[in-house]
Amino acid sequence: MVEGSAEWSVSGIVRTMLPLLCVLTAIELVSGLVLESFEATLLAAPSLLLLVPVTIGMGGNLGSVLAARLSTAFHLGLLSFSPTDDRLAGNAVATIGLSLTVFPLVGAGAWGLTAVVGETGLTLATVVLIALLSGLVLSVLAVVVTVVTTYAAYRYRLDPDDVVVPVVTNVCDVLGVLVLFGVYRVVA
Repeated sequence: MVEGSAEWSVSGIVRTMLPLLCVLTAIELVSGLVLESFEATLLAAPSLLLLVPVTIGMGGNLGSVLAARLSTAFHLGLLSFSPTDDRLAGNAVATIGLSLTVFPLVGAGAWGLTAVVGETGLTLATVVLIALLSGLVLSVLAVVVTVVTTYAAYRYRLDPDDVVVPVVTNVCDVLGVLVLFGVYRVVA
């Protein structure tokens, strides 16, 4: 637990995490409903269908890695939550930079797999552009969600190791679906 907070106990963890997990479950249900509303679009563009799980997974992974790094820096007393904190800014830039290298490859891979199996529904350039822009927007949102959640954990004297990763991965699931389809509507 964070210095100055209550000692570790099962009842303390349950009191902290149960309400949070209930809220996150509701968020995941919303993500599924949003995804279901785009069923016709997914069937028309199979490459996009392949991008859905990868996009939401990568968004959560990027946020989780950032969360772990910020949590470690926080526990070591190296994180100040100041806009001029080089550690915070460097980790945010690294997260966004990683997304710019990974998401175009993911887009090309999704297009290639659907091309081998059958109809892609979209051109290679379109799928790569959708993946790149989705990854960029999602990584920026993941950074914001991670920093805000880490700061909230700090303010409420919660251990960021317990709270931040579940929040970031669940919120990025919903954001990943919304961003992917938002970018698709703008690009395609």
